[in-house]
Amino acid sequence: MFNQISKLSGAKKCLFAAGIVSLTLLATVKENFFSHASVANATNESVRQSGKSHLNLVKQRGFLICGVNGELPGFSFVNAEGNYAGIDVDLCRAIAAAIFDDPTKVKFRDLNAAERFDVLKSGEIDLLSRNTTKTLSRDTDGNLEFTPTIFYDAQGIMVHKRSDINNPEDLAGKTICVPKKTTSYDNLQDYLSEAKIAAKIKASSDRRALFRAYEQNQCQAITGDISQLVARRTIFANPRNHLILSTTISQEPLAPVLLHQDSDWFDIVKWVTFALIQAEELNITSENLNAYKRSKESAIRRFLGVEGTLGSDMGLANDFARRIVKHVGNYSEIYERNLGQPFDLPRGRNALWQDGGLMYSPPFN
Repeated sequence: MFNQISKLSGAKKCLFAAGIVSLTLLATVKENFFSHASVANATNESVRQSGKSHLNLVKQRGFLICGVNGELPGFSFVNAEGNYAGIDVDLCRAIAAAIFDDPTKVKFRDLNAAERFDVLKSGEIDLLSRNTTKTLSRDTDGNLEFTPTIFYDAQGIMVHKRSDINNPEDLAGKTICVPKKTTSYDNLQDYLSEAKIAAKIKASSDRRALFRAYEQNQCQAITGDISQLVARRTIFANPRNHLILSTTISQEPLAPVLLHQDSDWFDIVKWVTFALIQAEELNITSENLNAYKRSKESAIRRFLGVEGTLGSDMGLANDFARRIVKHVGNYSEIYERNLGQPFDLPRGRNALWQDGGLMYSPPFN
């Protein structure tokens, strides 16, 4: 699917170049986050001692704390207006909308790959929504729990067109940039070993430094999630000078992560994710929502909370799905806003099941 990506228009390049430049606003945004840190920690400890569920913790605190990447266009980054944007960000806003009927009641904390799980385990954030690959070893870690996949990705390799690298075998003797302490690093090592390709690896926890090194030809190739490579390529000085090889190294299902602590909180995040997908299946959008509220169809009435107790049964308002669609939209709207329109990235495996993709929701009944 990713090899069908069309070239970006000049306007789109300018838009996202401006977005990345605006990352200088992160200092202000982070200051705003840490101004709430002491309040959040005190509330966390108070609710933990009371034995209440994590949902009660979030409600008592008054806002959600979400760990994100913060520097990856399409998933989580600070745009030109100084606001967080991306598919991972919108999932957090959807959860806040479901709980508070207000998508702004969420604070974002930027985390690098090396620290993300430790910060989650420490209780400093409520969930990790940070383009993180679901794996067996991570999911069976005694402290971690993965919720449903929000984006089906794959690991690819990007090269300089002038490097004469046309297939993985051409990487022999070349240097490949890859982030440390990631599945991308492990997958690359396995791939090179199995394919008997004698390439050099340049690894770093600083992704921005890695992409600079690649663009300066300190490494002739760079590997990572294909969506990430596509997004980063748009802000290179000469995006057309870089090619993503057709070969994929691995499949990368990206999903939010929670502490393995209580099933109530897991249910909230899980069914908020499914609500985004179900809304698209029902063709309910942020624009036609009011018309659907008058529907006589039982499945739609249950989904929107007009009848039944699906929301209150798990500690939310019965119209939690309506709140989500009203404030954030359905999965299609989120995808197009963050990945489709900016990057011309086809839905592919992230399309609904009836359109040949992998996305579908269990029944809301």
